[in-house]
Amino acid sequence: MNYKQISEQLLTLLGGKANITSNAACMTRLRVGLRDTSKADIEGIKKVEGVLGVVESDTLQIVFGPGKVNKVLDEFYKLTGLAKGQAENGPEPDINEVARENKELQKSKYDKPLQRFLKKISNIFVALLPGIIAAGLINGICNVINFSTDGALLGVWWYQCIRTMGWAMFAFLPVLVGFNAAKEFGGSGVLGAIAGAMFIANPAMPLLTKINDVPILLPITNAAFNPAAGGLLAALIAGAFFSFLEKNIRKHMPDLIDTFISPLLVLIIGGIIALLVIQPVGAALTKVIFAVLSFAYEKLGIVGGYILSAGFLPLVAVGLHQALTPIHSLLNDPAGATKGINYLLPILMMAGGGQVGAGIALYVKTKNVKLKRYIRDSIPVGILGIGEPMMYAVTLPLGRSFITACIGAGFGGAIAALMRLGTVSQGVSGLFGLLIVQPGQQMGYIISMLVAYAGGFVVTYFFGVDEDRINEVYGK
Repeated sequence: MNYKQISEQLLTLLGGKANITSNAACMTRLRVGLRDTSKADIEGIKKVEGVLGVVESDTLQIVFGPGKVNKVLDEFYKLTGLAKGQAENGPEPDINEVARENKELQKSKYDKPLQRFLKKISNIFVALLPGIIAAGLINGICNVINFSTDGALLGVWWYQCIRTMGWAMFAFLPVLVGFNAAKEFGGSGVLGAIAGAMFIANPAMPLLTKINDVPILLPITNAAFNPAAGGLLAALIAGAFFSFLEKNIRKHMPDLIDTFISPLLVLIIGGIIALLVIQPVGAALTKVIFAVLSFAYEKLGIVGGYILSAGFLPLVAVGLHQALTPIHSLLNDPAGATKGINYLLPILMMAGGGQVGAGIALYVKTKNVKLKRYIRDSIPVGILGIGEPMMYAVTLPLGRSFITACIGAGFGGAIAALMRLGTVSQGVSGLFGLLIVQPGQQMGYIISMLVAYAGGFVVTYFFGVDEDRINEVYGK
């Protein structure tokens, strides 16, 4: 990238040297003060190599991203004859604004069809998280109460009412998943909900009827229908398929009968396909997922824990972590293979600990005042489990520090796997992770997180601090 040429193009498009009153750079933007904003060719500026966007404010803000913006300014200020300085639109942005802006830049860089598809899958479950989190906590706490009191409260109405709330969420979760899947893919939610209901075991289901004590057998498999076999993944696929089917049927259906016939055909055709094709596919995918997780957790042990923890935030950086959202829901299902205990989440939660440790190492070693301020503002929330400010405003823009943070975090993941930590719910991390860890494992969780902190600190302190790169990204 020729920064001198880019600067010359910008100078022309901004109306020439006489039209510029100031030039400065924040972490991602070249901020230019203009005498007459009408002389600036905004659309032309957007087409200049390296420009990621333009924001019109008190100054014109041209987005280049971390590092690049300082290289542009180094050439640009020579052309304007103005000293580098703070642009006239107020103080530097705070840590949350910088993190939000860098996150958007990162998302735009990896905004590919796969990421967009996974985002849709994630959206299906994100809307359900309040219920999943609360129900998971209810189930976990009630299990402890039942064990410690030898079931003393099982005959108490209010206690059983609370337990019913925890049971109901996971018992009917396929209906909610089917509903959200159909809506997310552009169909009618209620049709998706009916699709999801096919994967809930209910003795009253006509498909489970027995004639002379002999069950109804399905073609191809010549076996009785097992509603729970496909689980949440079958409900998700069926809801999305019903949406696809509905949209295509409505395209060809006359308006006069569309309201009645289209949903009828969706349920009849979709139901048969869901029964014969989608459920076996969902069941197979579920088995594969649990087999892979079992291999990583049981066979690889601490090595598997290290790999999972160290590799998690790179997945977040490129938007592929969203594929894990339905897997967490599968693991927290009390009727699932893990009986509602999520052994994956505590390992992944250690990734944030590595980032915190890396941030502390950078704070101790760097002399850059701006970076120290960003780290100081992001460490407290990072400890609580909100890692975006540290990741997007500190380690990821630096590159090497992000890698060393991930390497260090792996040690915490290894300890979490060694101690076989599990959670009864999801939705929180960091210090707040203590609320969802299995009762009795809180000390193990703290030890694992401290190891992640230490790993991120040590690896970053010795291998992850590049003062030249820091000054390039944050300015001297």
